[in-house]
Amino acid sequence: MARQKETARYKLTYAFDAYCGWCYGYGPTIREFAEANAERIELTVLSGGLFTGPRAQPVSAYPYIPQSDARIGELTGAVFGPGYAEAFAGGTAVLDSAAAATALAALREQAPERTLEFAGALQRAWYVDGRSLSDPETVRAVASGLGGVDADAAVAAFADPATRRAAEAEFREVRRLGVESFPTLLLHTPGGLRRLGGPTTSARALTRALDQH
Repeated sequence: MARQKETARYKLTYAFDAYCGWCYGYGPTIREFAEANAERIELTVLSGGLFTGPRAQPVSAYPYIPQSDARIGELTGAVFGPGYAEAFAGGTAVLDSAAAATALAALREQAPERTLEFAGALQRAWYVDGRSLSDPETVRAVASGLGGVDADAAVAAFADPATRRAAEAEFREVRRLGVESFPTLLLHTPGGLRRLGGPTTSARALTRALDQH
C-alpha cells in the first residue's frame, strides 16, 4: 500500500514584542489564526527587542503610550487592566524587552510548541496585571498559571545567562528578516518573505491571505 504523501506546511514567522501594545491587541487574532490553520502551518515566534539599550526606560519616558493604548483598544477590542494602569501611573516600571524576551525563552524551553500561548500569558501579566516582565516572580506566577509548566525550572532558566543570549539572538534574527515594526507576520515563500496582514487584520483575513499563496 502506497504511503500517503505528507502535505508540506507553510512556514511563517511571527515577530512581536511583549511590551508592544499593538502586539497585545493582535494576540487573540494571531492565536485564532494559528489554531484555525494548525494542520498546515509551521509558526515560529520571535521576540523583536522593541525596548532595548537606551530605549529600555521607565514608562514615564514614554508619555504617548496611554493615548496609543486607547487607540489600540478602540481598533482591536483589547482591554488594558487596572494593574497595568496603576503600574503606568507609578511611572517607575521599566520597559525592558531583553528581560521580557528572556522570560519567553525560559518558558519555551519546556514546551516550544506552546510559545504563542506563553507570549500571550506574559503580555497579560503586564497589560492586565501590571507585573514587570523583568521580575523573576512574574515568571513564576505566569508559569504557575500555565498547565504542565514547572515554575521553578522556568525561574532557573530565566536567571541563566544562556537564556538571555538565546533571547538576544532572536533580536538579531528579527533584524535579519528586515522587520521594522511589530506585530509582523511573515510567510516564507520560494520567492522570498511576504508580510501577511497588519495589527488590525482579522484571523479570517489572514487565512484568506494565506490561501492566496
